[in-house]
Amino acid sequence: MWYAQPMSIENGLSILVTGGTGSFGRKFVEILLKNSPPRKLIVFSRDELKQYEMRRDGYDADCMRYFIGDVRDVDRLRRAMHDIDVVIHAAALKHVPACEYNPIEAIQTNILGAQNIINAAIDAGVKKVLALSTDKAVNPVNLYGATKLCAEKLFVHGNVYSGTGGTRFSCVRYGNVAGSRGSVVPLFRAQRQSGAISITDERMTRFWLTLEQGVNFVSQCLELMRGGEIFIPKIPSARLTDVVEVIAPDCRRKIIGIRPGEKLHECLLSEDEARHTIERDDMFILEPEDPAWAFTRWEGARPKSNWRYSSDTNTRWLTAEQLRTML
Repeated sequence: MWYAQPMSIENGLSILVTGGTGSFGRKFVEILLKNSPPRKLIVFSRDELKQYEMRRDGYDADCMRYFIGDVRDVDRLRRAMHDIDVVIHAAALKHVPACEYNPIEAIQTNILGAQNIINAAIDAGVKKVLALSTDKAVNPVNLYGATKLCAEKLFVHGNVYSGTGGTRFSCVRYGNVAGSRGSVVPLFRAQRQSGAISITDERMTRFWLTLEQGVNFVSQCLELMRGGEIFIPKIPSARLTDVVEVIAPDCRRKIIGIRPGEKLHECLLSEDEARHTIERDDMFILEPEDPAWAFTRWEGARPKSNWRYSSDTNTRWLTAEQLRTML
């Protein structure tokens, strides 16, 4: 099982988390407050009910502030980023069918919202911005993946706009998060009550990690980032049928076919990207292909040619016991 290093963030920072009431945001705040409470922590989201629920559930330390706002509103972002050192950008429309049905909304949040984050961060003098991405941004076949690919490009080359010594922008790209909102895990658990589980394709594979692993990896990359990298963890794969076997071993399986915009296998690094990627023991670092700023390249080995990091050809696979622990 892959494990990221435990969270370690420099003391005394002011941190803003967009989408701070989502699955990642809540876990990030929980671990941050437990390990190294910052000087100031702003939860930025557009849902007042979720903010109320976070306060009710005990996420209410002295250092915390709750800002109602939307990443589509650059003026509100500028106000929220006053006296902020670090931005973790987790806000997004991420449900594939919803993005397909509401394409303009997906573009306004995932792409134009990224543009607003970049402009507001530079204007406010933020030191670092680390944005969350997804394996669906690699060779995208749905609009969600396409918007996240555009967002990655914006954040990588946002470093051009900030200039030498200005705000640094980087991304983290990883796969399915077990148990997060929109994950297949809650769906399977709900279907278990009926005695039948719907499976799109028995051959399907995915990359998997836990929320805590994702949070710890983000904090690790926040310390490492120079500006312009996309950090990709070396995480295990699992077959969809293995997930079903762990969650609902006695249930009947109903094959419904792959849904529009869905892949049989996901890819975290394409063959073309691998050419300018550095491999480390626990991660890959995808360097900007054409840095137009003072980017210091990483030293290290590069993956072999004609190679891609795909969920079906992964060398790391979750055992049934590991899946059971994760889920």
